[in-house]
Amino acid sequence: MSVAPDRSVDLVYFNAGGGHRASALALESAIRRQGLPWKVRLINLREVLDPRDSFRKLTGMDPEDVYNKRLARGWTLGLAQELKLLQGMIRWGHAALARQLQQHWLRSEPDLVVSLIPNFNRVLCESLASALPGVPFVTVLTDLADHPPNFWIEPGLDQHLVCGSAKAVQQARAAGCAEDRIHATSGMLIRSAFYEAQPIDRAAERRRLKLDPDRPTALVLFGGQGSKAMLGIAKRLADTQLILVCGHNDALARALRALPSRAPKLVLGFTSDVARYMQLADFFIGKPGPGSLSEAVQMGLPVLVVRNRWTLPQERYNAQWVREQGVGLVCSSFVEVDRAVNEMTRHLDRFRSAAGRMRNRAVFEVPAILDGILARADMPQGEAVQGAVGIHR
Repeated sequence: MSVAPDRSVDLVYFNAGGGHRASALALESAIRRQGLPWKVRLINLREVLDPRDSFRKLTGMDPEDVYNKRLARGWTLGLAQELKLLQGMIRWGHAALARQLQQHWLRSEPDLVVSLIPNFNRVLCESLASALPGVPFVTVLTDLADHPPNFWIEPGLDQHLVCGSAKAVQQARAAGCAEDRIHATSGMLIRSAFYEAQPIDRAAERRRLKLDPDRPTALVLFGGQGSKAMLGIAKRLADTQLILVCGHNDALARALRALPSRAPKLVLGFTSDVARYMQLADFFIGKPGPGSLSEAVQMGLPVLVVRNRWTLPQERYNAQWVREQGVGLVCSSFVEVDRAVNEMTRHLDRFRSAAGRMRNRAVFEVPAILDGILARADMPQGEAVQGAVGIHR
């Protein structure tokens, strides 16, 4: 099923945490690769709501930068309460935000709006419906599950929901969403690079990078900003071969390179070739972010993550998902990481087998879902109702 060409499809993201923008870029690339004849526009919501950079002029940084620096420094305790404050502020400012967004939609005239962000979906959906009636609004969850209330899934909205887990589908139904507006996928959106990685000679590549070809190797990754938790992990795993990816955190990379260790280690800054380094590793250590978890499992890597009161509230279910799927271990603290690594390496074949059974094809499934939603929007109302069953997955 395909729709008329020259349609404008807006993908709404922001840079807080990095995963929303990464998902938007993955979806944009997938749409292009599938040859869908759309004009895809990436819309940074922060730029729409603050076009004059008032926050940056006042504070010297973007609001996303404040959040990302907190992640890098591990200052995540209390974010659950701050989330409630943020959601209250969004509700308080709903009318003003809606007016800004209505003007934006009237200027840009999209044919389909796809949100890849939480918290703002009520105002996005309602402003679009009032400015451009009939234009579909789709929310693609970039978390494995919702963190109710008012995070991803809000009752009473005329929206489509793309859910990457059975848990999220269940939450959408519990919120009263119509069956024909719930679209299940087999996982999270991740870049095509994690499907296209070519076989490599692991032993030769490890030698080239001054790594032992025979040692069990962990890839340590905490998103694009890194985390100071990586220093504690490296100290406790001085006898474990590590590939440490620090992202844009140059200070962290320097500190890790200077850290003594009894096993070889490779410290990297930002790299777009994470898939290749995952091919060189045997298991993954990091925070339970939906993107990095999904990337690791797609590459056949078992995962070792932590869930505690410092874990981001929207990522806490992900640790439960790891246990349910049997693809790794969950600790209460990285103080236990050495014992967890010992357990991981003892049962590595079992964990790798579980990871290998996962089949995430979301990046290929979502463009087809969007194509069906656009085609349904083009139909006369009676035909659209009849065709709804074919669009729901």
